[in-house]
Amino acid sequence: MTFSVHGLAVSRGIAIGRAVLVASSRADVAHYFIDAAKTDEEIMRVRDARNAVTEEILRLQKDLPKDAPHELAALLDVHLMLLQDEQLISGVKRWITERHYNAEWALTTQYETIARQFDDMEDEYLRERKADLEQVVERILRRMKGVGSPIQPVGQAGASRKQSQQDLLLDDTMDVPLVLVAHDISPADMLQFKQSLFAGFATDVGGKTSHTAIVARSMDIPAVVGARSGSQLIKQDDWVIIDGDAGVLIVDPSPIILAEYGFKQRQGELERERLNRLKHTPAVTMDGQHIELLANIEMPEDTLGAVKAGAVGVGLFRSEFLFMGRNGKLPDEEEQYLAYRKAIEGMHGLPVTIRTVDVGSDKPLDKLAEKAQDSHLNPAMGLRAIRWSLADPPMFLTQLRAILRSAAHGQVNLLVPMLAHASEIRQTMRLIDHARAILDSRGVPYGPVRLGAMIEIPAAALTLKVFLKYFDFLSIGTNDLIQYTLAIDRADESVAHLYDPCHPAVLRLVADTIAECDAQGKGVSVCGEMAGDPSMTRLLLGLGLRSFSMHPSQILAIKQQILRADTGKLASWAEQVMASEDPAAMLQSY
Repeated sequence: MTFSVHGLAVSRGIAIGRAVLVASSRADVAHYFIDAAKTDEEIMRVRDARNAVTEEILRLQKDLPKDAPHELAALLDVHLMLLQDEQLISGVKRWITERHYNAEWALTTQYETIARQFDDMEDEYLRERKADLEQVVERILRRMKGVGSPIQPVGQAGASRKQSQQDLLLDDTMDVPLVLVAHDISPADMLQFKQSLFAGFATDVGGKTSHTAIVARSMDIPAVVGARSGSQLIKQDDWVIIDGDAGVLIVDPSPIILAEYGFKQRQGELERERLNRLKHTPAVTMDGQHIELLANIEMPEDTLGAVKAGAVGVGLFRSEFLFMGRNGKLPDEEEQYLAYRKAIEGMHGLPVTIRTVDVGSDKPLDKLAEKAQDSHLNPAMGLRAIRWSLADPPMFLTQLRAILRSAAHGQVNLLVPMLAHASEIRQTMRLIDHARAILDSRGVPYGPVRLGAMIEIPAAALTLKVFLKYFDFLSIGTNDLIQYTLAIDRADESVAHLYDPCHPAVLRLVADTIAECDAQGKGVSVCGEMAGDPSMTRLLLGLGLRSFSMHPSQILAIKQQILRADTGKLASWAEQVMASEDPAAMLQSY
C-alpha cells in the first residue's frame, strides 16, 4: 500500500528506484562487562579500528577523483580531526578501564556523551556537526565488525531482479535503479555514489546545513534528510520515490503515481539543462535592473562551486567552520589568514564578504560549553556571535588581523553578526582600529575593508539609522530574524510549523531595512534561506532588493526568476502583499 514519509528537501530532483537499506551500526551494539585483565585488549580493538578508518580516509583523499566535489576533501579533513579528538579517545578509555564496558559499548557511550553537547548548541550549522561525529563512530564500529562501506559499486546487481508492474514503466534495457535509505551517510561513503547505481538517498537524520546535505547539493543528487523513522518504515527492495523538491518519500507507489513522477523526473532534467544555459547570462530583469547574485560558502574550497555557478562574489563566508572540531584549540592568525586568502584568490578578483565567527557560548570551547550548561542559559539569547567575540578580545583581534591581512589580496568586506546595541558597534569599531594599529606596529601589510553588519535581531532592524551611521552595508540574516521576531526555535520540531518567512512582521522588518538602505545610498543584501527560495524572489525584487546571497546550487534557479521579472510591476504588487493578512497566499497565487 502506498504511503509517504516526510523529511527535509535538501537537494533538488526526483529519484525513483528500489530501496537498499543500511542499518545503523549502533543499533545492534553488544553491551557486556569485561574482566579487568582484558581492558588493554579492548582498548587495542578500538585503537586498531580507529587507525584502520584513518588509513582508509587518507587513502580516499589520495585517490580523490578530479571531478569529485571540492566539499568532500574538506569534509574528509573534518573526519580525520574527529578521529584524533582527545575527548573521544580518552572517554572511550575511561569507560573501558573504570566501568569495564566492552569496546563497542564504550565507544557508543562516549559518542552519546559528546552528542549531548552538540544538541545544546544554538547555531543550526554547528549543531548538525554531531552528524560528522556519528558518522566517524559508525565507521569505527563497522571496522570492528569487519564490515566495509554501506555504499559499494553495484555493477549489474539490479539486472537480476524480478520485474514488477512498476519495473515495466521504466526502460527495461537498463538495470533497475536503486535508492539508498539509511540512518545517515558519511561524506566518505558518498564518494561511492558515482561508481554505483544509486540514483538518490534518504536519511533519518540531518538538516539543511548538515554535511550530508551540502555534499548532496554539490553532487546534484536528489536527497531527503531528517525523515526520522524512514529506514524503519521502508523495507528492503521497496519501490521508493525520493522527491528532493518537496522533501517527501513515496513508498510502494501505484503505477499512476510512478508514471506521474517519471514525467516530473524527465521535466526536472530538462529544466536543469535549461538552467545550465543561464550560467553566463547576466542577471538583469526585463526592465533593465542589474541584480547581484552572490554565494554563501563555508570553506575556502567552496569558491570553485561559486565561480562555476556564476556568482559575482561571495556574500557570506561563514568563518566559524574554521573553528569547528578542534577540541577548543582555536585557529591562529596565520591559519585563518591563509584560509581567507585562499577564498579571495579562488574568486579571482571578485569581492568576498567574511563574517566574523558566529558561534555561541556553548561552542567551540569545552569550558564555555560547561559554563553555559551549568548556568542553564538559553544559547539563542546568550553569549553568541559578536557577544562571544567581544567577551574574548584576544581571540577576536586574532581574527580581525587575519581578515585585514587577507584584504591585501583582493576585495574584502568584513561582516559582523548579531549586533543590537550602539555600544556593541562602538566596541567593535575600536577593536578593528586596534587590530590595524597592531599590524602597523609590526609592519605587516593589510588592505582596506568595507564594514557591514548583519540585521538578524528585530532591535537592529528597528534602529537602522544607528547602524548606517557606522557601516558601509547591511546584510539581512533572515533565518535568525524570523526566529527572533516570532519567538520560534527553528530547531524545535514541535513549533517548526510556526516558523514563517511570510509573516507580516518579518516582511515589514525586511522591507523597512531595504528601504532605509536605499534611501541612504548604502548596500543591502539578504543572505538567509529566503534569498535562495525562488518563491520569494519576486517579492524581494518588488521590495527593492538588488543583492541576493545563497548556496551556489540555488543561483541559477534564482537567476531564472530574475530574468522573467519586471521590477516596476512588482513594486506595486509587493505593496499589496505587505498589506495583506495572508502574504503567503498572495505569493502562491501570483
